[in-house]
Amino acid sequence: MAETYNINFNRDMKRSVVETSLVAPHLTDEFEFTGAKTVRLSAPLTVPMNDYTRSGANRYGTPAELKDAIQELTLTQDKSFSLTIDKGNSRDKNDGEGFAKKMLTLQLSERAIPEFDRYSLQKLSRKAGTIVGNSTALSKSNIVDRIADGTVFLDDAEIAQNGRTLFINAAGYKLLKLSDEFISVDKVALDSVTKGVVGRFDNMKVVKVPKGRWPENVNFIIVQKNAATAPSNIEDAKVHKDPPGISGDLLEGRNYYDCFVIASRAKGVYVEVDTSKTEICAAPAISAAGALTSTTGSVSFKYTTDGTDPRYSASAVEGQPSGVTAGTTIKAYAFKDGLFDSAVTEKTI
Repeated sequence: MAETYNINFNRDMKRSVVETSLVAPHLTDEFEFTGAKTVRLSAPLTVPMNDYTRSGANRYGTPAELKDAIQELTLTQDKSFSLTIDKGNSRDKNDGEGFAKKMLTLQLSERAIPEFDRYSLQKLSRKAGTIVGNSTALSKSNIVDRIADGTVFLDDAEIAQNGRTLFINAAGYKLLKLSDEFISVDKVALDSVTKGVVGRFDNMKVVKVPKGRWPENVNFIIVQKNAATAPSNIEDAKVHKDPPGISGDLLEGRNYYDCFVIASRAKGVYVEVDTSKTEICAAPAISAAGALTSTTGSVSFKYTTDGTDPRYSASAVEGQPSGVTAGTTIKAYAFKDGLFDSAVTEKTI
């Protein structure tokens, strides 16, 4: 008779995709996706400071109505696997029923987790709040200064210094570990070494990422923990014993996940890309009438007129603004397949 039993990733296998990822443990888990495909985040937009006037009306300045920046986080990655283990093959390995669990563990470590990390790092690099380019290859002589430029940017943007992580590929790590500023993990006292952490640099944890998981043409990524999240809604696996047509086990698993940069904290994600091999779209110019142009050819535009960042806002519109009236503030960016998104341009018409 066919029999099905569930494998709990955390209890039975001790290997949750999120928990064993090189990326997810270094991002925030404050957003709850259980039972939800989309989570709407609302962040109030602050207003500029005014000069106080000691006479007349509106001495504190003209009141501005409170506006919220709405960001929709929608899970898009729904991955699965299916694998059969003939009873004869299992017995030939003298492993009986335990072989099914071993294969699930192998599937996670060789397929599910690397794919989760690869996708998450790609999203972080493409949706970073700050993307800078440099056409000079990283070297032993320049890598410290280049990464320090990123930490200076985060410092000036008043991004919290605690909880920062530097993600770097193996080639970059080889250069970095030769610097005097790098502290290897065996020399630094950590309460617990999170998976992938190989040391510290400039008060950041350093995570070395294998080439197969690393996004193309990216030199390094700096992320403050609360600036991004990589949630997983569903992580399950089943073993069907002797299902119809199979003498043995049928293994099935599913992982439903995504990775997001949080709009209100986007400056906490900083990426340097190799512009000798790729291109960052030029930020759009905005005409007096509100028309958008870019020196990068064949780009598309997204814009907002409600003060929100069009890279993340649920109110962003693709195309050219129309019917724009005087006093309207346009925020826009350019994007193109295969290139990195531009910075945001802002102009009040």
